[in-house]
Amino acid sequence: MNSSSKPTLLRKMNLIDTVFLVIGSVIGSGIFMTTGYIAGYLPSPFLILIICLTGGLVTLAGALSFAELGAMFPKAGGPYIYLREAYGSPAGFLYGWAFFAVIQCGGAAALAVGFAEYFGTFFPLFSTKNIILESSALGIPYSLSAGQLIAVLSIVLLSAINYFGIRSGVVVQNIMTLIRLGSLAALVVFGLLIGNKAGVQTMPQFFSGMSSFTFGAFGLAFIAMLWTYDGWYSASCAAGEISRPEKNVPKGLIIGTAIVALAYLLTNLVYVLALPIDRMKNVAAIGETAAFQLFGPGISILITGLIGISIFGCLSATIIYGPRVFFAMAEDGYFFRSMSFIHPRYRVPTRAITGQAIWASILCLSGTFQALYEYVVFALVIFFAAGGLAVLVLRYRQPKTPRPYKTWGYPVVPLFFVLINLAVLINTLYNQPMKSLIGLGILVVGLPAYMYWKNKIGQTQSG
Repeated sequence: MNSSSKPTLLRKMNLIDTVFLVIGSVIGSGIFMTTGYIAGYLPSPFLILIICLTGGLVTLAGALSFAELGAMFPKAGGPYIYLREAYGSPAGFLYGWAFFAVIQCGGAAALAVGFAEYFGTFFPLFSTKNIILESSALGIPYSLSAGQLIAVLSIVLLSAINYFGIRSGVVVQNIMTLIRLGSLAALVVFGLLIGNKAGVQTMPQFFSGMSSFTFGAFGLAFIAMLWTYDGWYSASCAAGEISRPEKNVPKGLIIGTAIVALAYLLTNLVYVLALPIDRMKNVAAIGETAAFQLFGPGISILITGLIGISIFGCLSATIIYGPRVFFAMAEDGYFFRSMSFIHPRYRVPTRAITGQAIWASILCLSGTFQALYEYVVFALVIFFAAGGLAVLVLRYRQPKTPRPYKTWGYPVVPLFFVLINLAVLINTLYNQPMKSLIGLGILVVGLPAYMYWKNKIGQTQSG
């Protein structure tokens, strides 16, 4: 490499790495927790499996759509690049703004604190319940727990691993993904073949609770299901470091999403066989509860440990792909310019990695991440809908751009993905108007930030 040239990202991720990144970005705490909340909205074993299957199909439709976009633009940034190309820089920036401010860093903070909670189960001294500092400022109380410090340390540790090159982060991620897949496979196989089942035993039991179905309840439950699938687009964000991206990005998205969908469906089947619906409703620790019923207290403790490992692994994947979006924004001039820096030795966006770690850690320590994440998570469906529609828009606007992969089932598949996300958005606005308005407010705050960076670009060009 010429010493005067800018270092570039290295394409060191193969197809297996890409598939594992997708799987690892999705399988975290959701599969072990969300089903209980879904049962609260839809107290029917049949409907639980239907919504799980529907979530898998919608996510697979998204993966098929993003596969075309990822092969067209095989570089770091993912959805930011697709929205910028389809609708212009303001749309791309608003996605990146929400992604950095809340969705990505808030999600990382939530995962880190979630890991700390499970860590504290085995080491109570480091629990989130162990308060080590209490104070107040301007009448606002604040408390700091040992668990919050563990959360920050987990973010710092995984960020440091990724700082020293993409391979070091990917190796850790692959190991964690294998552990998670093995754990889920064991739960499914042994849960289906043996165990003390107290759930569905007859067909009438399987279809019980159908009278509770409403479209509003289904929509709210579906948001929870989509949350468990969040992260499926991770390979598109890291496309700048994937070898043969024109082939491996589409394959990684599709294969990884399909494996997750199958794993989720089978795991939820085990849950409805293990537990009666009344014992599932609004139960947060559904994975542990099902394991206790099936195998007794010894195995349920093991499941608790595996859930902690699963959350830690999902955090690891999140820390890999997130900074690539901030890096792409910075390269365009629409974010902190320092985040476009690529370390000349490690060949990764080290300052974007550091920036993500700092903001996620601040959110951990502030204790506000959960509220912020709930407010803006609905915005994901806006960006998903816009991303799916971008397939059609770019077919019209850029017909001559090479497309190494074209979406299977076009235009039905991307339109299906768009319409489902719009339906979820409308249902959310209707049923949770206050949270939706606050979330929209967070997006609107991004407009002055966009104008600030746009003016800086203009000043640089005129100078």
